[in-house]
Amino acid sequence: MPASMTAFAARDATLDAGTVGWELRSVNHRYLEVQPRLPDALRALEPEVRERVGAVLGRGRVECTLRFSPAAADARLNVDEGLVEALVEACHTVDEYITNPARLYAYDLLQWPGVVQRPEPDREALREPVLDLLDAALDELEGVRAREGERLRQFLLERCDGIAALVAEERRHAAGMGDRLRAKLLERLGQIDVEYDAGRLEQEIAYQAQRLDVSEELDRLDTHVDAVRAALAQDEPVGRRLDFLMQELNREANTLGSKSADAERSHASVELKVLIEQMREQVQNLE
Repeated sequence: MPASMTAFAARDATLDAGTVGWELRSVNHRYLEVQPRLPDALRALEPEVRERVGAVLGRGRVECTLRFSPAAADARLNVDEGLVEALVEACHTVDEYITNPARLYAYDLLQWPGVVQRPEPDREALREPVLDLLDAALDELEGVRAREGERLRQFLLERCDGIAALVAEERRHAAGMGDRLRAKLLERLGQIDVEYDAGRLEQEIAYQAQRLDVSEELDRLDTHVDAVRAALAQDEPVGRRLDFLMQELNREANTLGSKSADAERSHASVELKVLIEQMREQVQNLE
């Protein structure tokens, strides 16, 4: 069944080296775009993260955020004393050129890149647990996308039923088009009280009926609705196909509206477009 591209999943785990956690957010997108956000110490995992996400998901922009907090034993900070000494000396040198130099605080020095150094975690020891946790988060994300996809599928099927009902109503109305045209023309001719040629009247009725004939549009609407239902029954990404079908449905609805002969039919055309637009908005979220 189709899956939604909008979902969120999170998984955490406590390891000997510290605490790790994944947050996965996916939104709709034309194709699959994976955006890993990894700590510097684990940035080498980025290719494997992209590969594993791509093996599970087909479309969507997916943000993969990994957080790592080292264990208390590894939370110590090492200070590069040589760099600190060089920075202090450089500050004193600059102070000689300033009439009112600002006071130098230790915190300012600690903010300088490279002054504070954390022990590097064991990347190899973290690799498998982190990737296994990613797989678990992806399973959760896939489940969320599937549940939301089922909700969207039911929503779209309900709109398909609504379109099919409108099409059936338009067919019933179209069946009596000739009789209504004849009655309307005879009424107008009666109002102006003139003689008319019966053969010419029938020709005019035939011309008007042909101009207002919507049988082809209704047939195509039925065909497109059947195609939407068939796509929603497939167990593969169908978002792009459905997006194309929405364009085709909208095209037929526009043509149907342009051939409306009365206010009632114009109203039916508007209702048809409303249903199609509701479907189009939701199709954007399907993988």
